[in-house]
Amino acid sequence: MLVLKLVYSSNLDFVGEIQELKTILKKKDIHIGIVESVELDNHIVKILCDDNSYNQRVKEIINLYMSNVLYKVVLEQYRLKEMLVYLTENYFFLKQEEIIEVEEEIMKVLLGDDILKVDYVIYCMNRINNITEKIKACLEENDEINVNGFIRFRMKELRSDIEEIIDKVIEGYMVEKEYKEFIKLLKYFVDIQESKIDLINIVIDNEGQYFIFDKDEKNIFKEFMKELIEYKIDTEAKIEDIIISGLITNAPKKLIIHGKKNCTNKEFMETIESVFENKVVFCNGCILCIEKQVKL
Repeated sequence: MLVLKLVYSSNLDFVGEIQELKTILKKKDIHIGIVESVELDNHIVKILCDDNSYNQRVKEIINLYMSNVLYKVVLEQYRLKEMLVYLTENYFFLKQEEIIEVEEEIMKVLLGDDILKVDYVIYCMNRINNITEKIKACLEENDEINVNGFIRFRMKELRSDIEEIIDKVIEGYMVEKEYKEFIKLLKYFVDIQESKIDLINIVIDNEGQYFIFDKDEKNIFKEFMKELIEYKIDTEAKIEDIIISGLITNAPKKLIIHGKKNCTNKEFMETIESVFENKVVFCNGCILCIEKQVKL
């Protein structure tokens, strides 16, 4: 029996993905047939299933799979026809090379590639699910879909979710860009001033607390605070910000971090490593670690 009929123009091509569906279902002992034909400028693909094998579960599997296939088709059409317009109209401040870079990041997220690495994964997954659910609902209502017509008439309701994801990706891109510029500025400050101290030890104990010592194991955190007051910097700042400020001001020749694994602030560690680069050494165990009962 006919499960689904897809009609589309020659500028679309997703037969390969449909053939993969046949392989996937075969592993589940579900056998389907795929019939291809061409009428004028239209390609027609029919997905057939033996009456004895067909049931609601098979229909749901096919609809779920095809909703993801059509989702990718929708994305590609949006990328080709609308994405650049949206980016240039709404993010006109981006340079051409930045648009190319951010477009690549957008497509990775929209297609689910490396999506788990982004901070806004749940936000994006929810919107991707919204899109695929809308497509699946259409498949459930119809056993014949004109794909070009679907894209033409349904793009409006799918576009909002796509563009919300785009906005989120660009927001993350801009935050990352600002962070890189911030790191570049900090490195500049460190490079232009003379070092005031040879060695600084940052000890992070098992509870994630920070201790700052010089080479003689003298606690110099109070000196960091004193410098903040002298420079009229907010002393209510987070401890990580105070430490970063103190490190920048003193520009140590060497920086030893004890108990890196105990640090719960990943960005703090990344900032130190990025700014001080080869001046940073990670301790694998020393007397200071033993004294502070640092878990390595």
